[in-house]
Amino acid sequence: GSPETEKGRHSSETQHQVTLTQGYWLAETTCTQALWQAVMNNNPSNFKGENKPVEQVSWNDIKKFLSRINEQTPALNLKLPSEAEWENACRAGSTNAFNFGEEIPENAMNYRGTWDDYGKWGEEALKQTADVKSYPANDWGLYEMHGNVLEWCEDWFESFSDESTTDPKGPKEGESRVLRGGSWYNLGQYC
Repeated sequence: GSPETEKGRHSSETQHQVTLTQGYWLAETTCTQALWQAVMNNNPSNFKGENKPVEQVSWNDIKKFLSRINEQTPALNLKLPSEAEWENACRAGSTNAFNFGEEIPENAMNYRGTWDDYGKWGEEALKQTADVKSYPANDWGLYEMHGNVLEWCEDWFESFSDESTTDPKGPKEGESRVLRGGSWYNLGQYC
């Protein structure tokens, strides 16, 4: 969650203590179109490019993708991160709004280029996805955790509780899955 004073904070982001007791791995980038094509034999992306992230995929599509890889290489045991794991990896030890600070420096991420105005685009906005590794990695070596494409998490969405929790997995059912990180189309406040 976020402190109540954080610029752009959503009301569902109640700050609370989370303890992760199990290790986890994340790929250094989102899934590229080249990898998706190799595994799924298709490319649903709107913005084509082998090194661009795959987009236009549902949570169920991602689960099928992971299942196919796990069938071929069971030792990997790939899964989507929990929302808590994703946020922990994104922040990479930081307590700031972004893993690079409180404000968005020029060319730090691919987003709409405005903080809160969907009526316009910023001057530097790409208006499409960028190749993975186009922006600086966070302190843990993970790229584009803010902006570029939204990233699926395993959890169903729910507002955060203010109670401390250990290894949260989210509710067992819900109406929508968690997407994190913002995208090329999103406002800065959603990244």
